[in-house]
Amino acid sequence: MHTREEKLMAFGRMLDVIDTLRTECPWDRKQTNESLRPNTIEEVYELADALEKDDFHNICKELGDVLLHVCFYARIGSEQSQFDIADVCNSLTDKLIFRHPHVYHPSQVGVADPKPLPYGQDEAQADGSEVTTAQQVIQNWEQIKLKEKDGNKSTLAGVPSALPSLIKAYRIQDKARNVGFDWEDKGDVWAKVREELDELESELRREDKDKSTAELGDFLFSVINAARLYKLNPDNALEHTNQKFIRRFNYIEAKANEEGRRVKDLTLAEMDKLWNEAKTQEV
Repeated sequence: MHTREEKLMAFGRMLDVIDTLRTECPWDRKQTNESLRPNTIEEVYELADALEKDDFHNICKELGDVLLHVCFYARIGSEQSQFDIADVCNSLTDKLIFRHPHVYHPSQVGVADPKPLPYGQDEAQADGSEVTTAQQVIQNWEQIKLKEKDGNKSTLAGVPSALPSLIKAYRIQDKARNVGFDWEDKGDVWAKVREELDELESELRREDKDKSTAELGDFLFSVINAARLYKLNPDNALEHTNQKFIRRFNYIEAKANEEGRRVKDLTLAEMDKLWNEAKTQEV
């Protein structure tokens, strides 16, 4: 691994290249916040894909692509005299210090070389209690965010509106939990899941599309809530199932190709047989 000096040198080298490209490359010169946004989203999803596969080679590569976008936005901000990469780094560092009073005293915000509190002399939680667990850190973090001058004005204000709906539902529920709005007994959530499923089935029988859509949303929200209560990540779980389906369907397609046939020419019974073959090979 590299030394601190080597890391700083590599970061500076990258900034120099980005600055040069911004002035010398026609494509880089024309980019704006608006034009880069779709690419940024794509890069984050590519990173997520590499993380899902635990592919360290591609994780490194995709982290670089995401970092490029971070630095590019900072360069655009600098050109408009709004902020530069130093402001980005300092803002993040000060936020981390301020939101970790169990590690840093608030007086270290803005200090060039912040010093952590001596071990065992941590600050109290927002409610005055001691911080000893990861969950208490999260709860403290949310309370501090509400107190910040430019922070969120409400508990749920910090949930980005552009998040995918499944992830957004999980974050909404998690933030509500951090302020005490949650099931006392996680087992009780299953009654809610069954209730929402019954209501969905009832509206589907009535063939009321609008009400069926609303009830489907309620049902999905309750299932996501159940996953959260049992400390399961519903987005990861669904992606695992997506990949499992892809593997099995690709197996069907490959077997059909071996016989010189197309998948759509197979009978459902033939596809089911191949599907089950694929399942047995995964065990």
